[in-house]
Amino acid sequence: MTERYGYVVGVDTGLLGAAQAADHLLRALAVELGVTEDVLGCTHHVRDGGRPHTALSFAVPSERAARAALRRLAEREFGAALGGERHGPTELAAGAAQAAAEHAARTGGRAVLYPGSEALTGTVTVARLLAVSAVDRVAVLGAPDGPEPERRIVTRDHVRPEWREGQLVLTTMPAAGGTLVPFEEPEPTPCCADH
Repeated sequence: MTERYGYVVGVDTGLLGAAQAADHLLRALAVELGVTEDVLGCTHHVRDGGRPHTALSFAVPSERAARAALRRLAEREFGAALGGERHGPTELAAGAAQAAAEHAARTGGRAVLYPGSEALTGTVTVARLLAVSAVDRVAVLGAPDGPEPERRIVTRDHVRPEWREGQLVLTTMPAAGGTLVPFEEPEPTPCCADH
């Protein structure tokens, strides 16, 4: 389902903060760039250069859509990259290029916008999740094999698979009643929140 997304635009705004802030920025930029339909949008950890932060990538099926997005980003003070082309401040352009390269190689990136994501609400079976979305595989923490197709996943309306070795993989963990839940919490408790 993801083979058609051959053009990847990376963008780096220098965003610091939680995953929720990155999700919000990714969704807002998708609207601003006009790539809300037929897009695969990911967040990426950038550790090179200055402070660790989050960059984004958008994969689209046409070069025209990718170039239009790159032009809009180049007008801002963001880092932007498409293939070997880079725009913006050097450090941010490098982060954008890293995000685009990871996404294009399918070796890194946490998918926020992807085909079928809107259908992954409530409780679904593993088979249904794989059938209706771009997710290629479901993994269970601590288990060498994937779950049975009929196993239920309580999505908590928050399903964020990651690129691993060319596949979009959703990591889950066992939960009450023999169900699974996505490993990533929808609203995690910040470190040291209770002191």
